[in-house]
Amino acid sequence: MTKKERQRIVLELVGEEEIDTQEELTAKLNERGIEVTQATVSRDINELNLVKVAGKIKKFKYARVALQSEAISEKSVNHFKEIVESMTCANNLIVIKTISGNANAAASIVDKIHSPHVLGSVAGDDTLLIVAKSNRDAEIMLKRLKEMMG
Repeated sequence: MTKKERQRIVLELVGEEEIDTQEELTAKLNERGIEVTQATVSRDINELNLVKVAGKIKKFKYARVALQSEAISEKSVNHFKEIVESMTCANNLIVIKTISGNANAAASIVDKIHSPHVLGSVAGDDTLLIVAKSNRDAEIMLKRLKEMMG
């Protein structure tokens, strides 16, 4: 397994679960058959810009710090909430229905997320189609979008 593949899985794990220690992250990787040491996990955490933030279940959890260029502004999130009418998942596809003429705006906001779960997206007038890497990736991304909706 390459470093890039391992780090993609690290991002997937911290995106899906509240992991609060390097030891826990090491154990989760080992459970997936990825033999790593705590030192390797520590380097991955630094390279991926993971920091501890307040969790919902646990006191803290690892999360990725959005780089300034990747950050989604509150204004963009509010605009997304205003224009999206519905979101549905079917296999590895997510279909987002928007107010007429707003699918491109929704696509632009979704693209700013830079999700490792998404292969790409196509926008029409009032429909945005997001293609995820797998059915599970689509579910994860849809969950993230719904959380963004509040």
